[in-house]
Amino acid sequence: MYEHILLAVDGSEHSVRATEEAIKVARLSERSKIEVVFVTDYSKVKDDVLHTEGKEALEVARRKKLSAVEEKLEEANVFYYVTMLKGDPGPAIVDHANKQKVDVTIIGSRGLNSLQEMVLGSVSHKIAKRVKSPVMIVK
Repeated sequence: MYEHILLAVDGSEHSVRATEEAIKVARLSERSKIEVVFVTDYSKVKDDVLHTEGKEALEVARRKKLSAVEEKLEEANVFYYVTMLKGDPGPAIVDHANKQKVDVTIIGSRGLNSLQEMVLGSVSHKIAKRVKSPVMIVK
């Protein structure tokens, strides 16, 4: 089944719903492990730095975004670990997933309307098109 599950999260409610689905998939095999991937988007780093009091505060703010996801995983008693990446979320996740040869990638959908998705593109859509393994997009 799926042993290496990549769960891409951003701290949103969509990430929490994706986490719930990742837990269901992980429970299908005792050997499953969930790699929680959080990407620090360079385009938002300046804003993050301006609104925090230093490097430590910035790290605490990032970890806080992951707290709901980690709570769900701990409550479910599934094996997981966190990987922090830097860069544009779509390409960073695609590159990481393909290099790590994950068995499945799970990501929450942001629910963009068709115009927004056409103009902006969505991270989940980019991942679904470019990751070489199966992708589950959770609404």
